[in-house]
Amino acid sequence: MATTSEPIYPDQSPFDYDYDTLRTTGVILAVVMFVSGILIALSKKLKCSKSSNPVEGSKVPKTEVPPQTA
Repeated sequence: MATTSEPIYPDQSPFDYDYDTLRTTGVILAVVMFVSGILIALSKKLKCSKSSNPVEGSKVPKTEVPPQTA
């Protein structure tokens, strides 16, 4: 019988996962994405309230829409 270096259980690898680092990184990424989402939502809300008072010279030209015929 020949000896091989294959593991007894083929689904197990010799690599060990560092669960503490993985968990810490996941929590940090979740917090960063959550805070950036809140900031994006608030920045759009503040931008809309500022754009309700147009400044002279920055008026958007109105385009005429032809009436719909049935």
